[in-house]
Amino acid sequence: MTVLPDDGLELAAEFPDVSHDQWQRLVAGVLRKSGKDVEGAQAEEALSTALEDGLRTRPLYTAHDAAPDPGLPGFAPFVRGSRAEGNTVGGWDVRQRHTTADGGTVLADLENGVTSLWLAVGEGGIPVASLGGALEGVYLDLAPVVLDAGREVEPAARELLRLYEERGVAKDVARGNLGADPLGHEARTGQSYDFSPVAALARLCAEEYPRLRALTVDALPYHEAGGSAAQELGSSLATGVAYLRELTGAGLSVEQACAQLEFRYAATADQFLTIAKLRAARRLWARVAEVCGAPGAGAQVQHVVTSPVMMTRRDPWVNMLRTTIATLAAGAGGADSVTVLPFDHALGLPDAFARRIARNTSTILIEESHLARVIDPAGGSWYVERLTDELAQAGWEFFQRIERSGGMAAALRSGQLEQDLTETWQARSGKLAKRREPITGVSEFPHLGEKAVERAPAPEQPSGGLPRVRRDEAYEELRTRSDAHLAATGSRPRIFLAALGPASAHTARLTFASNLFQAGGIEAVTEGTFEDSGATEACLCSSDALYEEQAETVAAELKASGASHVFLAGRPGQYAGVDAYAFAGCDAVAVLSATLDRMGVSR
Repeated sequence: MTVLPDDGLELAAEFPDVSHDQWQRLVAGVLRKSGKDVEGAQAEEALSTALEDGLRTRPLYTAHDAAPDPGLPGFAPFVRGSRAEGNTVGGWDVRQRHTTADGGTVLADLENGVTSLWLAVGEGGIPVASLGGALEGVYLDLAPVVLDAGREVEPAARELLRLYEERGVAKDVARGNLGADPLGHEARTGQSYDFSPVAALARLCAEEYPRLRALTVDALPYHEAGGSAAQELGSSLATGVAYLRELTGAGLSVEQACAQLEFRYAATADQFLTIAKLRAARRLWARVAEVCGAPGAGAQVQHVVTSPVMMTRRDPWVNMLRTTIATLAAGAGGADSVTVLPFDHALGLPDAFARRIARNTSTILIEESHLARVIDPAGGSWYVERLTDELAQAGWEFFQRIERSGGMAAALRSGQLEQDLTETWQARSGKLAKRREPITGVSEFPHLGEKAVERAPAPEQPSGGLPRVRRDEAYEELRTRSDAHLAATGSRPRIFLAALGPASAHTARLTFASNLFQAGGIEAVTEGTFEDSGATEACLCSSDALYEEQAETVAAELKASGASHVFLAGRPGQYAGVDAYAFAGCDAVAVLSATLDRMGVSR
């Protein structure tokens, strides 16, 4: 028996240990009060949350929730980070993206916290011939440059190498990535390009530029097509393996080939899933390197970008909060480099304020929140370790599915991958439509009177391959219809909310209905009478008890006053005169779209 020192810090020492069974019985008792008659493990299951990829998060994790040993930071399987010191020396690399040859903006970023540059070059970005101008005044020996040039990767890479030579940057000092990603380009555009120049660039980097990489394994196309975390992982692994085959076939060793790859992932506002995804990605790539006979080369280098899918066009200010959480998750997950998309990213070219907020997001988390001072801050959490393991298993299964189909190129060209991603997105779209996955400022708490944020249009991005989706797309379509109606008629479509009884009876459902209809661009009128509201439809809002007493009478009065359609805010019932029901979990997009149709709002 071990005797602990009497330091006055023993918690609940006088109470006996509580068993898991006892906890489940207490949970079951609470659930029974809410009408759920469950026992034991069923009680715990009732509080679990279903995720994509067949995963579930449970309400309680204990030491019995075993996961494989994550090892130590800087050592295989690299779950806890690819470097022994993590990001504790200087924080993660703050990498910002530029799509225009604006040297002033580039310098402003570098002078105010950005430590590396991500440049879109060629179609949808900076012309190759303008690369020097975009980098005018940049100390290329200090600021790593990462290119994203699509089919123009070879001329863009050669131009960057020429700039290094012209400006006297030693070959062993040049850092960054030439950005070759043939499969990523094919996923974006549906067009492939020859790997031979890529192999030549990789060989050049391996032999002459020890700190410069040639290839990027970009998983963003699969994330932006609606893929799940496991599908993003599996696709990145399949792409990485395809590049290893090409590079070793061109004469590079496995170690040299691995050293030429940098992996790019998305970070979302689901912080724990993002943390687990990055940790799982390193574990899986370490397994690939081990199978290839180079276990020491399996330290994955990660560039993480805040998710474009989660960025909204309405109430874009909320995007600052989303990207802050995503950046926190990226840092806690061990990302080597992080790009924070400006809050107005979905609207066009970001302005100076948006860029400043984006770069300061990382600065605050590193310098003020001290997030980088701890190596693998989520490590040891039973929840995170278990989620990392389960996500790694799901990602590996999807990777094997792609390999069985003939590899990444075959999966892209056969349409199998797009079908898998589409099915995942359709399932998620159903949750978004029913507001089970809320979007603050869009599907929840919309603000119809907000002043639109205007931005100069961004260069058109390459397309023709996998689709690009956004969480807000269905609601954005509804709001756009409402905006067009406002421009054409001078007013938005309206609905009258008829509150029955005292505030204590109707406030909850009045608020619910107001949020629901405004999410579709329908103005909710709560004051005055129906005749004065300018509305053509109405919605009853009150308690179930008052519905029993008044719903049918009030519905009849509303129709007599000219209401063409009457909703009731609550679960479907049998009330004469009520045409439809609006309730939590209904298909809000379908309800709102049909309502706009009836109101004569054109598509």
